[in-house]
Amino acid sequence: MIEDLCIIMLTAGITSLLFKLLKQPVVLGYIVAGMLVGPHVMGQSWINNEENAETWGEIGVLFLLFSLGLEFSFKKLLKVGSTAIIGAGVIVVGMMIAGMLTAHLLGWGGMNAIFLGGMLCMSSTTIVFKAIEEAGLRSHRFAGVCFGILIVEDLFAVVLMVLLTSVAVKNEFEGKELLWQVGKLAMYIALWFVLGITLIPTFLQKFKKHLNDETLTIFSIGMCLGMVLLAVQSGFSSALGAFVMGSVLAETIDAERIEHLIQPMKNIFGAIFFVSVGMMIDPSLLLEYWFPITIITLVVIIGQIFFGSLGTLLSGQPLRVSLQTGFSLVQIGEFAFIIANLGQSLNVTDKSLYPIVVAVSVITTFLTPYIMRLAYPTLAFLENHMSESTKKMLESYTEKRQANKSSSDKTSWASPAHRILKLLFLHIAMAPGINQFLRLFNENLYARERLAESKRGLEREVENSLISLEMNIAEVVVPPNSAFAGKALKDLNIRGVTGANIVRIIRGGININIPGGNHRLYPGDRIILAGSDTDVAAFQHMLETSLAPTENWDSVNTSIVLDNFTITKDSPLCGMSILKSGIREKGNCIVMGLVRPSEDFYTNPDPNIIIQEDDIIIVAGEKQKMQEFFA
Repeated sequence: MIEDLCIIMLTAGITSLLFKLLKQPVVLGYIVAGMLVGPHVMGQSWINNEENAETWGEIGVLFLLFSLGLEFSFKKLLKVGSTAIIGAGVIVVGMMIAGMLTAHLLGWGGMNAIFLGGMLCMSSTTIVFKAIEEAGLRSHRFAGVCFGILIVEDLFAVVLMVLLTSVAVKNEFEGKELLWQVGKLAMYIALWFVLGITLIPTFLQKFKKHLNDETLTIFSIGMCLGMVLLAVQSGFSSALGAFVMGSVLAETIDAERIEHLIQPMKNIFGAIFFVSVGMMIDPSLLLEYWFPITIITLVVIIGQIFFGSLGTLLSGQPLRVSLQTGFSLVQIGEFAFIIANLGQSLNVTDKSLYPIVVAVSVITTFLTPYIMRLAYPTLAFLENHMSESTKKMLESYTEKRQANKSSSDKTSWASPAHRILKLLFLHIAMAPGINQFLRLFNENLYARERLAESKRGLEREVENSLISLEMNIAEVVVPPNSAFAGKALKDLNIRGVTGANIVRIIRGGININIPGGNHRLYPGDRIILAGSDTDVAAFQHMLETSLAPTENWDSVNTSIVLDNFTITKDSPLCGMSILKSGIREKGNCIVMGLVRPSEDFYTNPDPNIIIQEDDIIIVAGEKQKMQEFFA
């Protein structure tokens, strides 16, 4: 077992490093590593016991879904609004139908068609996040739309896994059975969500002083695996239990800390999972099934672009945002592997389906950054060939949808979870203990939100009004090695250069609203910007180009050394006092001592002492600046 783990991790480490150098997603590196150590490439498997790798891979799925739950938060689902729900709904329905039709056209029937439809209807959260971040588009408006759609798709994926399991066991659709499974799932999630939110944050708060990183990590993993056990005993998948516990912990104020602590374990077991996926790929099957791989790849790319753009457009977003969203969701990822693995474990899908779907995922993942760049040329093409009446119709529809959404947000969506809870529990709220229970639940449910609001860059009403005017809100942090640090805003001329406006500077617990030109920036400052996508991108580029090279910054700009310099007869310092010499101001250093030829030694010499020939001045400061001054 140890030998197998060594081979898996060593191969995964080498291939992931290689793919990093090639600027490709490391997930692809893990899959390639699995192909190398598996039985199909080298003639024999490097792994002695492949069942061990599969077991570790199953653990990897649990950590992936637990981490996904930590990023999820049910309140986010309520806040993403109609854009994410409509967009995700159109994508899921459209791609599900497209996948099933494609399967039938390829001669696949029954469960293969159903499972293929399920695999194609969800984009990869990990890949989309990474592609948008690497392209520097995180602050753009479409990025928020993408993330909202992915949240809804992730929730649907968990539900879909439960439904597919039920359908696969009976090998047919039964309306009553499916309705019962959906109801059972809803009751299970609601029960543990309410109990979890009421009890777990209270427990964490009570024992907060005892929860160091080690204890909190063990506690979180224990809660995750405990919920996995409960889910399995209740007839659900282990993955559902991990996701539910992650979503419960996501509502606590310790969510970010837990996510940070779990990240290394998620990376390790996630890598093993993707390696185990690669071990199942037979390159000869890929060559044999090149035609369905090509067809399904085209269906994924064209279908996601079409349905993603259409769904976002129907939700009331502008054509530009809609196209950017559609062109970003052109891949399938983690859940496709999990669903494919589910079909294999239940023995309801052909063995060839698994490597085909993995191949499609690899191809679409590789192409994602390049396809994203085609959004702007496509937008330009459509605008040049679109009639004026069509443009006006789209603009009018977008304005109406945005106006309706804004009105809805101000009225019925002010606190949806609170309203639902009132309706559900009003008639039992007076029962002994229930009122206290509901109060505790409500406090814990909104604790993280209240904490976030206290740290919010802008008031929510101001942010919403700017967004409605096509102005983006972005938050950036001044890096330690930025040339912006220490400079006044009037000297940087940020608005004149980029068009972006700094509306707030957050420095520790202090908020500087609408800072003036004399305000200076310091390392670690959180800058709240308002501007268009182009303005914000221009500022980010300006900030990035202000960074000093890391190797030079570490060794020169931040290193303080103690050095000594001998004053010669020709030195401009000879005959001047320390105060008037400008050593502190021009050399950026402090005089620590002075040694006279007469062997007199002065510690912290008087600023008015006259520097003489052959004096040795001992100074502390930045080495390069001192050398330049005394040269």
